[in-house]
Amino acid sequence: MTSQGHEAPAPGAVHAAFLAAGIGSFAMGFITVLHEAGVYSAPTIYGPAGGVSGRTTFAVAAWLIAWAVLHRLWRRRPIRGAVPGVACALLVLAGLLCTFPPLWQLL
Repeated sequence: MTSQGHEAPAPGAVHAAFLAAGIGSFAMGFITVLHEAGVYSAPTIYGPAGGVSGRTTFAVAAWLIAWAVLHRLWRRRPIRGAVPGVACALLVLAGLLCTFPPLWQLL
């Protein structure tokens, strides 16, 4: 308990949220690369936005599923070390790089 009477979040739950954010970010980049390579085309969910609405919807779904699964597995576990945080940073960086057009031109 904290000084204000609220229970502090379990360390496992915090790590689950961070890692899920990294997974969602990477999913967006990966889906973008698949689209640009002509391998996969996400459906248009909102007409004016085009295919990006489908790509972002699938990335959000990946994030939510990853968060739900990891939270369920880690919510009562103390996770030691910086592995989930480092993995999150690497996944976000990889996802960000995959959304840049110069990378698509290498395909």
